[in-house]
Amino acid sequence: MGKNVAVIGSGFASLAASCYLAQAGNQVTVYEKNHAIGGRARQFKQGGFTFDMGPTWYWMPDVFERFFADFGKLPSDFYELEKLNPAYRVYFGKNDYITIEDTLKKICIAFEKEEPGSSVKLQKFMDHALHNYNIAIKDLVYRPGVSPLELVTFKTMGKIGQFFSTISKEVRSEFNNPKLISILEFPVLFLGAKPSNTPAFYSFMNYADFGLGTFHPKKGMYSVIEGIKNLAEELGVTIKTDQNVEKIIVEKGKASAIVVNGEKINADLILSGADYHHTETLLEEKFRQYSEKYWQKKTFAPSALLFYVGFDKKIENVNHHTLFFDVDFEKHSKEIYDSPEWPEEPLFYASFPSKTDASVSPKGKEAGIFLIPLAPGLDDIPEIREEYFEKIMGRFEKVTNQEVRNYVIFKETFCINDFVSDYNSYKGNAYGLANTLLQTAFLRPKLKSGKVKNLFFTGQLTVPGPGVPPALISGKLVAGLIEKENKN
Repeated sequence: MGKNVAVIGSGFASLAASCYLAQAGNQVTVYEKNHAIGGRARQFKQGGFTFDMGPTWYWMPDVFERFFADFGKLPSDFYELEKLNPAYRVYFGKNDYITIEDTLKKICIAFEKEEPGSSVKLQKFMDHALHNYNIAIKDLVYRPGVSPLELVTFKTMGKIGQFFSTISKEVRSEFNNPKLISILEFPVLFLGAKPSNTPAFYSFMNYADFGLGTFHPKKGMYSVIEGIKNLAEELGVTIKTDQNVEKIIVEKGKASAIVVNGEKINADLILSGADYHHTETLLEEKFRQYSEKYWQKKTFAPSALLFYVGFDKKIENVNHHTLFFDVDFEKHSKEIYDSPEWPEEPLFYASFPSKTDASVSPKGKEAGIFLIPLAPGLDDIPEIREEYFEKIMGRFEKVTNQEVRNYVIFKETFCINDFVSDYNSYKGNAYGLANTLLQTAFLRPKLKSGKVKNLFFTGQLTVPGPGVPPALISGKLVAGLIEKENKN
């Protein structure tokens, strides 16, 4: 007979885990503290505009396909996907940009224009990246991080050197052009660490970028959340919102109940997809497996300052995804990781989903999302947010050669304090724990509590790490671990 499972949080990892647990015959109830499901992948609507509040890039479509296939479904049963061409544009200055199109052949041509001979090097680099992708995404990331031996396979032994080199070293040993270097180092920012601290093995992210391409789910990433929610409910999962979990009760060494909005709710098993550090604060101190000192020593992925902007005109000279690398990449990285401070001249990213999807803005208008990566834990006050909006808008106007500030209908901001209040995020981080060498696989916080029976964790602070595809995988891994425990 199945267990009564209480799931804390309704982000990608929690919803994925819920599907697997319900499929295995458990009675699953999801408790979400916010008014809407989705965790960081919530949606914001105003004045006919629709914004994804969190993830906006759809990479690794094969991971989504594998997830839905586990339930005899296809992504297209739940949402419509479009491959973007161009995938994105990268600005390096006024009228100075490189466009990344939808095939490796086209990207090779763009590289060759910038640096003669680079297309041959890129093809070789991508061959290695594909090989790493096949090892990582089709095998390694589907291991639960229980033992170091999970990393030891015939294939990985041949890649051991790539765990001790870095993305930065590998890229810079082949390419000289600083623009091409920036483009090749950019995808690992999704892993939440500096390219100089990220193992070279993670070049599989470059294959995800150039080899598989960038997609857009119609009506935004939230349509993926809605799709997984519909699947979960088909499987019998109950999802409750406005349910703040205040405490996890442990009796005789076992997690036996949660306190939700002041009410005690019994459960045979508790799974948290909420912030790992926060979840442990719901336990008495003696039941926490990681100390405050442990968390303080960890390298966290960045936080972010986000602006959701409705424009009263169409924005020119940008693509659906546009990166602004018109300032010093290295300096901004140091201001995030080495000496945490508000960046003097930040890199930023802009998304204009209405370029692809007419449903997200009124006719003739544009929906814009702007993101500045930041060190977690900085002082976050309204005046600083406003200062940075002016800073990036000034650069945006200059680099894209147009006036936009006078066309802002409204803007909403989201920053460190909001990550803390809405998601209980440790120091307001946006992406979880960085995937550095010492925070990879079995070296990450565990899926299963070592101190409390029947208490499990999932999401970006545990295995496999930051990002939407890893979150889906994390949900599968923890559900598999739970089922294994149930059989013993």
